[in-house]
Amino acid sequence: MTEQTPTPTKIEYHQQSRMLDVTFGDDKPFQLSAEYLRVYSPSAEVRGHGPGQETLQTGKEQVKITKIEPVGNYGICLFFDDGHDTGIYSFEEIHELCIYQEGYWADYLKRLDAAGYQRKG
Repeated sequence: MTEQTPTPTKIEYHQQSRMLDVTFGDDKPFQLSAEYLRVYSPSAEVRGHGPGQETLQTGKEQVKITKIEPVGNYGICLFFDDGHDTGIYSFEEIHELCIYQEGYWADYLKRLDAAGYQRKG
């Protein structure tokens, strides 16, 4: 984490909407869906061990976060109801997912379409 990386001042999950609210020191709020966080997990299961080894995540439309645990003073571990719990989201990673959410989500939808997968929800 660099000195420029904002640290979240609030991280709150809403079970009903399956949205994670994240606010950084500049008080700019972001909302990230559990699905978005799951398909962009920083785990090796999702990202692989190098470029080109990523695995497209499908069927995650209804996934929920069941637990959030702090990891040191640099990130959090998210536990999902599909059993996935191996990704450590650094605050830098979370900030990037917030800032680039629109583009990342559009890219994910394009990859689903190219794979012939239709989202259910």
